[in-house]
Amino acid sequence: MKAIEVIDDLKRRFPNEPEYIQAVEEVLTTIEDTYNEHPEFERYNLIERLCIPDRIFSFRVSWIDDAGKVRNNMGYRIQHNNAIGPYKGGIRFHSSVNQSILKFLAFEQTFKNSLTTLAMGGAKGGSDFSPRGKSDMEVMRFCQAFIAELWRQIGPDTDVPAGDIGVGGREVGYMYGYYKKMAREFTGTFTGKGLEFGGSLIRPEATGYGNCYFLLNMLATRGIDIKGKRVAISGSGNVATYTAQKLLELGAVVVSMSDSSGSIYVPDGITPAMLDYIFELKNVYRGRISEVAEEYPELVKYYPGERPWHHVKCDIAMPSATQNEIDGDDARALLANGCIAVSEGANMPSTPEAIKEFLAAKILYAPGKAANAGGVATSGLEMAQNSQKLSWTAEEVDAKLKQIMANIHEQCVKHGTEPDGYINYVKGANVAGFMKVARAMMAQGVL
Repeated sequence: MKAIEVIDDLKRRFPNEPEYIQAVEEVLTTIEDTYNEHPEFERYNLIERLCIPDRIFSFRVSWIDDAGKVRNNMGYRIQHNNAIGPYKGGIRFHSSVNQSILKFLAFEQTFKNSLTTLAMGGAKGGSDFSPRGKSDMEVMRFCQAFIAELWRQIGPDTDVPAGDIGVGGREVGYMYGYYKKMAREFTGTFTGKGLEFGGSLIRPEATGYGNCYFLLNMLATRGIDIKGKRVAISGSGNVATYTAQKLLELGAVVVSMSDSSGSIYVPDGITPAMLDYIFELKNVYRGRISEVAEEYPELVKYYPGERPWHHVKCDIAMPSATQNEIDGDDARALLANGCIAVSEGANMPSTPEAIKEFLAAKILYAPGKAANAGGVATSGLEMAQNSQKLSWTAEEVDAKLKQIMANIHEQCVKHGTEPDGYINYVKGANVAGFMKVARAMMAQGVL
């Protein structure tokens, strides 16, 4: 297999899907040598089968707003690969959603789920509907219309969706309720459910906590203590806020957060009280991050329309907002300001140019498919609890999460350590995730 030839062919076939091509290119260029050590893979054209999703569902979602007007959005579900378990991946509601973004996310999800060692395949779904500014009733009507089209394609042993950007506990609850009505069954078909109806403790916190646990494992390879380290975070949703919460618990200094309107810089560090305010602001009042600067004018600086990477001096960056939020210039600014580690809470937040800068500088760099796998890992634990009709304690789930993140780190070190001792976590994560899926596909024949 020549990665460049496969990538060029995919560009020809899918010319308007840049995010999908970017994700495929990042994986293929790192696994090429490993793939070519197994000629049986090439005989069965495994790489093309792995790159192209098993199936794609796209559909119109018609719903009625509070004024009685009929609105229309697009809905999608990408079922990418189920070689190691039922399709598993979140649902994203955001105006930017399109088929390219969901294909990249489903592709990434396949390897991320493989890394967890749990029996989960890869999928992703969503809509260009945005919950922002919508009433609870409008969100409910949209979620029900979305599931009216999708419910036949999902199930506890078929495809298990979860939340993502724009889809929190409220949206999952509405979707699960309508699925339950249509399917006439109470099963673990969704994860991220409320605790009252099958949800798992630690699930909302899991992506952020897991990223911190992965970061601790990375820092330990160089004997670095996280206490006192200045950490820049982007985003202000669940991933960002729970990352910040765990970092404060570990003794780090969190100096930034952001949303689509801009970013805040807190030179002396976000306090627990300030973080509580941010959490309430974003989750209860659905406000903007600029309001934090208005509430704490002496402590917080606000930068409208800017990401936090240029104006913040930090030891560690944890991008937790969205894809391609760190470009080459951002990466160089981070390095110039003393950044020694980047651990991704979002999916593919660094552009290829940024990744090259991080790897060339030999800093600790953890790609999202490894560092943020704690969220889907805990979704897998929720599936296990649902199957057994059990509910584990927060301590039990957290202990399992820590062990899973340690195991993912161990796989990355095993497959990513270079001759000079530098751990290339990108290569390590891609090779480890790929080999498990590839072996499962080979064992099951051409499907």
